[in-house]
Amino acid sequence: MVRIEPKNKRRLLQAALGEVEADLALINCRLVNVFTGEIYPAVVYVTEGFIAHVETEELEGPYAAKEIYDGQGKYLIPGLIDSHMHIESSMMTPRNFARVALPHGTTTIVHDPHELANVYGVEGVRYMHDIAEGLPMRQLVDIPSCVPAVPGCENAGAAFFADEIRELAGLKRVVGLAEVMDFYGVIHGDPRMVEIIRAAEDCGLYLQGHAPALRGRQLSAYLCGGPSTCHETTAADEALGKLRAGMYVDARESSISRNVAAVWEGVRNSHFFDTLTLCSDDRESDDLLHEGHLNAVVRKAVSCGMDPVQAVKCATIHTAREIGVAHIGAVAPGYSADMVLTEDLRSLWADAVFYEGRLVAKCGRLVVEIPERHAKLEERNSVRVPELSEEDFVLRAPEGKTRVKVRVMEYISKDGSRTRCIEEELPVEDGRICLGEEMAFVSVVNRYGRGTRSVGIVKNFGLRDGAIASTVSHDSHNLTIVYFHPQDALAAARELAEKGGGMTAVKDGKVLYTLRLEVGGLMTCLQAEELAQVAAQMKETERSLGLTVPSNPLLRIVSLALPVIPEVKMSDLGLVSVAEQKILPVFVEE
Repeated sequence: MVRIEPKNKRRLLQAALGEVEADLALINCRLVNVFTGEIYPAVVYVTEGFIAHVETEELEGPYAAKEIYDGQGKYLIPGLIDSHMHIESSMMTPRNFARVALPHGTTTIVHDPHELANVYGVEGVRYMHDIAEGLPMRQLVDIPSCVPAVPGCENAGAAFFADEIRELAGLKRVVGLAEVMDFYGVIHGDPRMVEIIRAAEDCGLYLQGHAPALRGRQLSAYLCGGPSTCHETTAADEALGKLRAGMYVDARESSISRNVAAVWEGVRNSHFFDTLTLCSDDRESDDLLHEGHLNAVVRKAVSCGMDPVQAVKCATIHTAREIGVAHIGAVAPGYSADMVLTEDLRSLWADAVFYEGRLVAKCGRLVVEIPERHAKLEERNSVRVPELSEEDFVLRAPEGKTRVKVRVMEYISKDGSRTRCIEEELPVEDGRICLGEEMAFVSVVNRYGRGTRSVGIVKNFGLRDGAIASTVSHDSHNLTIVYFHPQDALAAARELAEKGGGMTAVKDGKVLYTLRLEVGGLMTCLQAEELAQVAAQMKETERSLGLTVPSNPLLRIVSLALPVIPEVKMSDLGLVSVAEQKILPVFVEE
């Protein structure tokens, strides 16, 4: 378990007593106290990265400190703590992510590297942990619990069991077991999940949950199984039910799912919010640059009616308690000196950011250098698909049929990730299925050398022409393609195999544009500003092919193969029934 402790407690004690000079005195600020909810003038003394003393009266000096920083009457809050996120979703490496998130006031993140774990296994988790060493940001790690997300329904690049959990628990910044997505396995006592949870508990880790739409007895069983948090809450009554059950509700505002308003609507009349936190989950580079990181989630909560001080609490001390890490999340004696000065608690743009008592960002820009670090894993091509042909992307009907009834994955809306399974009778020409209105073909090709692939039909996806493909495809991150013509699907598959992964758009057999993500097919070594530019070009290309409804068309395809989001999804093994955890035949037997 991570412990945030001073290296020299004796000197911290001496500074607290005023026997030695502090390293820093932060003066002329209005402290937001996350324990009492008060706001008052304060002087904060910092020694060796920890807060030694908080003077709760307005003093004019002298100040017993080597350095004085004038807060200019601004609000002083703890550094923000993201309760659940995936660095890989930013499409940046951990160090480049820190460069863009720190200036927004995020000093600690709790991240789940299960995206890269699905590609590279234990090696991927170690990379995400080790490459972040020495950053002026605390990147805490939860060990991926579900690799793959649903065993038997998909093939990923690795598989985690109890032994992998025990091995990775030895990394120094590991704090928890990441989102336990196999809620079906938890509530029914699946031996694999029971062993994984027991291993995490034996290692002293907290258990992060993932319980979309769970209510009543199913929610009770899930909580009895061990996980105690959930960031997948999307409905008001669901949020209240989870809060009533003692579950931590991590209200999410990501680039894909925006749920803070619904969560707050459900819980706003509660008397206590001790188990309510805020998280960003999946936030891409353009949003990070222009909207912010966790400060944008706080801003959203306040706009929905949450008291600003309460919102700050949900983004700081509540999360520290949720993950069981002491001495972060507050501006108080003995706590790590992670602090943010802001002019306005409602907008929460950071004017100055301190990490462990050191000024690291000012007026939206870093003021410290983050040295470059690279690893050989970043240079490896992770896309290993077999030699493909157009025929591999044809959906053929049973022999002799002129019409056939097909199971179709239908999106409930053109900007959400929820789907349902419907049955459609479709015509057959030359042995090939003909698409109906609002339909497209979808293929998922295993990219880890397993040789598995599937072809099915998706409805209401939104694409109108050409093909789009992605190796960002939660959580197995197999090669996923939505298309109308096999030649476009083949061109897309070949492009991403050659480029080492990413996203591409194709029309008439020609590649229109590719966003290359060379690190595991998920991330790039580009920094945020350059990445945002190429991502913007990718978005415009996808919009030209019909994806005009989603605010971020890049993210439309990424959850198409995620077999833990109801009701059906597509994997490299076929159409998956999420509730039943089984593969459904594409053709309906009559």
